[in-house]
Amino acid sequence: MIANKSKFFSGLTLLVLFSAVLIAMFMPIFGGHNGLEFLDNLYNSISKGSAYYIGDVREEIKSIQSPDLTFNLTLQSESQAQQTVILFEDAGAQVTQSGAELTVSGNILTILNNCLDDAQSMYDNDGATVKARYGYAEKAVMYNWYSALKAMDFNLKQQKRFNVAKMADLVNKKAVETAYNYYGIEGQKITERLGVVIFSLIFYVVYTLWYGFGIMFLFEGVGMHLEH
Repeated sequence: MIANKSKFFSGLTLLVLFSAVLIAMFMPIFGGHNGLEFLDNLYNSISKGSAYYIGDVREEIKSIQSPDLTFNLTLQSESQAQQTVILFEDAGAQVTQSGAELTVSGNILTILNNCLDDAQSMYDNDGATVKARYGYAEKAVMYNWYSALKAMDFNLKQQKRFNVAKMADLVNKKAVETAYNYYGIEGQKITERLGVVIFSLIFYVVYTLWYGFGIMFLFEGVGMHLEH
């Protein structure tokens, strides 16, 4: 039974319009993407510019003392180990393989800088350069760097080369992971899309209140009230 027709139909109208907008948001009307995909791409694009640390990491790894060293890596499979050999040999290291295990001897600064070069190419969406350099898919290259650096961090800590391990982990987290995650995304400055960003934030607040008032008016229309 409707106690207050005015509030009931106001709430019903708000919820109908809310549903219509919600349906529109899930339709591919934003350049082939729905509203959520469009905003996700927008904020990923904006955040890419603030997630660039490769230049800073290059400076930090210069703190490594006695860069010539030998370390052992245990990778996930023999095939991954075979692919990873190519990465280290390209950096001038000597590598021996036994199944999924590698023994690498070389200059860690050269190795890490080579990794950063690949991360830079991927960050610039130039995967073709990385693929041509090693002869296999660029994202697989970055995943192999990621796995190798994790294994390197573990082994170097066992050797008590804590500063070098820290640098390997830094390259992984600040360069390799970032370049892999943002590959294919065109970076933008927030100032370039400030109008859209502000609109999306205001819309989010208004849309949330819209739903809340719709529910409130609907329940008040059937005689239900909040009491203190």
